[in-house]
Amino acid sequence: MRSWTGLVRYLVKPYGRSVPRRRPKVVCLFPGQGSHTKGLREQVERGAPELLERCLELIGEDPFARVRESTRYAQPAIFCASVANWIRCGESVRPLAFAGHSLGELSALVAARVLDPLLGLELAVARGELMARAVEGTRSDGMLALLGGSLAAARDLARVHGVVVANDNAPGQVVLAGPIERLRGAAGDARERRIGAVTLDVAGAFHSPAMYDAVEPFRAALDRVTFDNAKVPVISGATALPFKSIRGELAAAILKPVRWRETMHRLARLKPDGFVDLGPGTVLARLVADNLPGAVVVGLEAH
Repeated sequence: MRSWTGLVRYLVKPYGRSVPRRRPKVVCLFPGQGSHTKGLREQVERGAPELLERCLELIGEDPFARVRESTRYAQPAIFCASVANWIRCGESVRPLAFAGHSLGELSALVAARVLDPLLGLELAVARGELMARAVEGTRSDGMLALLGGSLAAARDLARVHGVVVANDNAPGQVVLAGPIERLRGAAGDARERRIGAVTLDVAGAFHSPAMYDAVEPFRAALDRVTFDNAKVPVISGATALPFKSIRGELAAAILKPVRWRETMHRLARLKPDGFVDLGPGTVLARLVADNLPGAVVVGLEAH
C-alpha cells in the first residue's frame, strides 16, 4: 500500500519537457461504518470546517466524541471525514469512477458532484438516526464475519440458520446478519466446516430485514433532496452497477447486501492507474488488495 504522495509520484508520467504531467486516473472509494479512526474531528476541522459546524448544529452535540457509541453518531462523523479527505486530495487525481461501501455511497455522490455536501450531511444524519432507531430497545440482532469460506458456503449457512448475507466483501470475507441466537448456530456450523467465524461489535443487523422500518422514512428524506446528473460513473454497492434511480437505490440499499467484491471487479474493468481509499482508515484499501491482487492502491492514512 502506497502513501498518497507516493501514489502520485509513481503514477504521474511526463510526456516531454513542454507537456504537463498528467494526473493519475483513479477509482475513488469511500468507506462506511467501522472505518472510524482517531482524529476524525481534526480531519474535518482542517478540510471542511463548514461541514463540522453544520454537523454539530444538526445533531446538537459532538458526534465525533461518541462515534463508537451508536450508528447515529458514527455515520455523520465518517461522512464528514471522507468528504474532508476528498476536498484535500481530489484535485490531484482524475477520477474514472466513484464507489462507496454502504454509508460511503453518500460520500461518493458528493465527490462526483451529484449531491451537495451539506445536503449529503443531512442525509447521513437522517440515515444514522433512522438505523439507530431500528435497533433501539433490542440487543437480539447482530452480525457475524465468515473468514476463509466461499460465498456459496456463506449462503448455505444463511439458509440453514435463517439469517442473511449482509456483505460480500472479498473472497473469504462474507458477513451474515440476523438474530444473535441464529448467528451463534451459524458460527458453530461454520467452524465445523473449517470456516472462521467472528462476531462483530455492532448494535444491530445492518443490511438485513431488521432495518425495514428505516427504509420509508429515509426515502422521504431523499425525496426532499435534489440530485444532479453524474458526469463520472458512481457505482452502487448494492447492485454493482452505476446508479440509475438514486433515491430508490439508496433507500433499498439499507436492506440489501453490499456486493463489494462484484463492485471491485466491475471497477477493475475500467483499467485505472490505481484505487484510492478516501478514508478514514484503510479498510477499503485492504479490500482492494484482497479482491484485486497486484492492483495499485493507496489509503490516505496508511502512513
